[in-house]
Amino acid sequence: MRSDSLGYDDYTACVLESLEDWNEKIGRKADTLYLGGGTPSLIGGKNVAMIVRRAKELFDVDGEITVECNPSAIDDDFFETVAKAWVNRISLGMQSAVDSERKKLGRSADRARITDCITNARKAGIENITLDIMLGVPGQTMESLKESVDFCLESGVPHISAYMLKLEEGTYYYYNAEKLNLPDEDTTADMYLFLSEKLTENGFEHYEISNFAKPGYEGKHNLKYWNGEEYLGIGPSAHSFIDGDRFFYPRDIKSFSIGEEPIADGTGGDEEEYIMLRLRLKQGLVFKEYYEKYHKNLSDEVIEKAKLFEKQGLVTVNDTSIALTREGFLLSNTIISELIYV
Repeated sequence: MRSDSLGYDDYTACVLESLEDWNEKIGRKADTLYLGGGTPSLIGGKNVAMIVRRAKELFDVDGEITVECNPSAIDDDFFETVAKAWVNRISLGMQSAVDSERKKLGRSADRARITDCITNARKAGIENITLDIMLGVPGQTMESLKESVDFCLESGVPHISAYMLKLEEGTYYYYNAEKLNLPDEDTTADMYLFLSEKLTENGFEHYEISNFAKPGYEGKHNLKYWNGEEYLGIGPSAHSFIDGDRFFYPRDIKSFSIGEEPIADGTGGDEEEYIMLRLRLKQGLVFKEYYEKYHKNLSDEVIEKAKLFEKQGLVTVNDTSIALTREGFLLSNTIISELIYV
């Protein structure tokens, strides 16, 4: 959600109008709602609450309602305001509990502010809180990562996401990588394995490549993506998958504000895509579910190829499923590509 070229109230009005339009087009119920892909908390608690209430009314949302928040972009009454609008899950953009690392990532809020946000969310009645951790950030060491992990565990939040820093071409980090004291790939991989082991030892399930949850706190909305289910995205850069078709809004707030239609992006939901998405999950690719979806068995070629990776400790194969191991998650792109293009 972006609102850099439009007033927050005007942007909110555009979202509300789009909700109305899509309700007329598809007229379906939804069981999750997710405000994110940016910093929706910037538009303020009142506007977020308006969007949530209207979406809930139009699509009869009765389930997980998440809002992404930047700790430095939250009003004092934000959590209380959105909680009254039935928001029941907060995704807090921590990235690191080490203030020096946060500053290098351009985050102005310090560790104390993050603690305050967690406390205030709970006071408002929101217990389902997720924190994110970035791996491979400038100056990060195994010791500083342990500090961030310990902070998450001590905070008692039930969900943690962990992402490796990617150097996207055209960014400051990409052109200045040699000056930034970035951990090398092997160190970053060790950080990932440590994080997974530490969290699972403390009651978290590593249920998806980048996500860890206490039992019952898995992200229900994001599970829809990985299970190949339908979803509707509204706003600049938002993607959708409806009736087998994919489409998206351009990264252009002006075109969204004047009501231009999203752009077609082909079809989705084929077998290769399903294999790719399901192998992101700890549960992996379940043969019975694959058969029920496509009315045929998974090919023997895929299973035999998976068994080759099993010998390397990267995949587990049994009579019911194929799944990546913790080490396999680190090489997921390579493994999945090999399995899809047998």
